[in-house]
Amino acid sequence: MDLDRALAVSAAGMSAQSTRLRVVAENMANQDSLGQTPGADPYRRRTVSFSNRLDRELGVQVLGSPRMGTDSKAFPQHYDPSNPAADDKGYVKRPNVDSLIELMDMREAQGSYKANLAVLETTRGMLMRTIQALG
Repeated sequence: MDLDRALAVSAAGMSAQSTRLRVVAENMANQDSLGQTPGADPYRRRTVSFSNRLDRELGVQVLGSPRMGTDSKAFPQHYDPSNPAADDKGYVKRPNVDSLIELMDMREAQGSYKANLAVLETTRGMLMRTIQALG
């Protein structure tokens, strides 16, 4: 039944957006996490990406398992010679987390989650009306 497929695709989309939101939350929670020793690298921003996979049982493309990665962007530095994480020149590496980017990623994931939820609710309503019509 095509409604089963719609439910499966929507559920996979909601799961993917939940994963994206979790990664954004981790990044934002660690945006001030510095290295513990002089010159050590601080927290590196995490990323998540998805690929499509064929669900042979349903005959539709759904999201595959998430691939976790890290952002290779350079660490910004600031001068703070009194900081324990400062290198021999007095510079401290800061995490490469940009709050604005994280906020935009969060808003995009939230919008996609809402869209998948709307499809799920609409499909559920159609199934309920079908069951009522048959009963």
